[in-house]
Amino acid sequence: MSKSLYIAATEARSGKSAIVLGVMQLLLTHLRKVAIFRPIIHDNYQGRDHDIDLILRHFKLPQDYETTYAYTQSEATRLLNDGKHSLLMENILGKFKELEEKYDFVLCEGTDYLGGEAAVEFDINLDVVGNIGSPVLAVLNAMNSDEDEVCDLAIRTVDMFEEKGLDVISVMVNRSSRKFSPDLATRIKSGYNGKTQPLTYVIPDDKRLGNPTMNDVVKWLNCTVLYGRDRLETPVDNYVVAAMQIENFLKYVNDGSLIITPGDRSDIILAGLSSRLSDSYPNISGILLTGGIKPAMTIHHLIEGWKGVPLPILVAPGHTYKTAQILRGLHGTIDPENQVKVLSAMGLFETCVNSHELQEKLVSSTSSRITPFMFEHTLLHKARESKQHIVLPEGAEERIIRAADILRRRDVVNITLLGNEDEVRRSASSIDIKLDGIEVVDPVKSEYFERFVKEYFELRKHKCIMMDDARDRMSDPTYFGTMMVHTGVADGMVSGSITTTAQTIRPAFEFIKTKPGVSIVSSVFLMCQNDQVIAYGDCAVNPNPNAEELAGIAISSAHTASIFGLEPRVAMLSYSTGESGRGKDVDKVKEATKIIRAQAPDLAVEGPLQYDVAVDPEVAAELMPDSKVAGKATVLIFPDLNTGNNTYKAVQRSVPDSVAIGPVLQGLRKPVNDLSRGCSVRDVVNTVAITAIQAIAEKEIQES
Repeated sequence: MSKSLYIAATEARSGKSAIVLGVMQLLLTHLRKVAIFRPIIHDNYQGRDHDIDLILRHFKLPQDYETTYAYTQSEATRLLNDGKHSLLMENILGKFKELEEKYDFVLCEGTDYLGGEAAVEFDINLDVVGNIGSPVLAVLNAMNSDEDEVCDLAIRTVDMFEEKGLDVISVMVNRSSRKFSPDLATRIKSGYNGKTQPLTYVIPDDKRLGNPTMNDVVKWLNCTVLYGRDRLETPVDNYVVAAMQIENFLKYVNDGSLIITPGDRSDIILAGLSSRLSDSYPNISGILLTGGIKPAMTIHHLIEGWKGVPLPILVAPGHTYKTAQILRGLHGTIDPENQVKVLSAMGLFETCVNSHELQEKLVSSTSSRITPFMFEHTLLHKARESKQHIVLPEGAEERIIRAADILRRRDVVNITLLGNEDEVRRSASSIDIKLDGIEVVDPVKSEYFERFVKEYFELRKHKCIMMDDARDRMSDPTYFGTMMVHTGVADGMVSGSITTTAQTIRPAFEFIKTKPGVSIVSSVFLMCQNDQVIAYGDCAVNPNPNAEELAGIAISSAHTASIFGLEPRVAMLSYSTGESGRGKDVDKVKEATKIIRAQAPDLAVEGPLQYDVAVDPEVAAELMPDSKVAGKATVLIFPDLNTGNNTYKAVQRSVPDSVAIGPVLQGLRKPVNDLSRGCSVRDVVNTVAITAIQAIAEKEIQES
């Protein structure tokens, strides 16, 4: 198998960068060292190449930018015009070979077709691929084409590559109409004339990926942001130049409209803001004021006093006609800062492309190490295999809504958001997310409410609660969500982005309870560092466990690690190693280690160990050369909460690119997990996937 792949488009605006993202993610789930390479990049006088920058920054690749490309478009054109085609190809091949020697795989991306003749540029791509010898993944742009045209283009493209003796391993028809027949890929494959049958996938157009955002408008026009700086990721679907009076202008407003109007049109500004707050009108994306004119001071004071300006308001320096003309050339990009867009692009790729099938074509060997990207990809893949129903009680919180949207797009789990339905939908609308395919439930209006009230009363009446108390509890989304899990209406719950850990887990302690044979609920953080993942327990729940409790935490942590694909090798941490130390803290760890060996004799465990002995092979070889755990521990058990919590935070902040996923609660009969109040959208997505995998594992245990 080849150690490289060349992703080639046939025209501009094909959505090639989204395909590059998806393929790079697939490669990094199986290989440790992958390089990005573009033989020829578009001239960019403002900075680095967009696609290279996206890949380097999102995947945090340790590759110098200067090694990622050979020539700019103008440099390549100059060489070709001077008759130096051979020199051009020789130098491209030289830079490619340097990367091929250093990396497990080199992912190459072709030209952008942003200048010159498309036919000439396509021939250049053919020559480049022919020289470096990579197999090809062809990306076709299906925008503004019918099915017959798409089929013809796919077949002709494969024929042209094969006529040059090139191997096309896959054809991806991107940005296709959702009206196309579901058997389009089969129809295309039946028309291939060559020896090979490329893997063929059809990926529908997603306006959220292809359309520009308000942030793109800011950069494109060098705008000043007056209001709504926290809403700049709002997508723009169309432009409306507002020159009419309000009663006529509002007739032309659609979802995603960017209103373009002179800065002295206070009536249009106020009408635009009002329309965004009205359920009777579509949601516009923002207002762009032209002529460099800012609103009058009275209007400024009015808007300033508006609690939460609902959309971005920008000021552009040019006049209205000029500004509208310049905007015609603006197209959406997937920027590394826009994590929602990045994750949505990769999710769309995953749902439309058979990753296992493509991976077999691309990757000849896999790494024995688990990198953070491998781990995160595995989480989503495992969760998707058996879709679970996860309830999120903080339904109106923006990060929760964005995560739910990504999980729906990536088809990972079924989601229920809890909260006042109008409030949840209003929050979603304010960030331009449609909740199609996501259930929204108001606990007090739910069909389950009375049933849950009675259930809770029966479970807690020994605590002398009254029926009114039960009703109050079930009005709380966290209690209601936990009861959904307890009764089997949902498979798991994730909360904590705006509530405390105690508020999140108290209901679970009250009536979900611990598993049989488990005496204590505890937690682990899954620490993704460089090229490995290690489980840290317990860094979030138990302040000062005794020896028996510490043993229970260790056994639960080992079980959790195995659920997520880590081979459990448990290190019981202390300030001394082996028999070198004395004192009650060390004795507690020694006693816990003995209990573990008695209760789980097949589990690889060592203790007490100092941190460096547990994780550093060189230190372990000197101090504990015969240990099966020292130097290669995958589960680290801290003696108390103070030590564990401080250590995980120190590692998270001091180790470059370290990611802490968790806390993952363990020991409960059904999965409930807590978020930190500073969590990101990515954290929510990962925690939901973890919860789903725990639910799957519990069901498998019950069925066995």
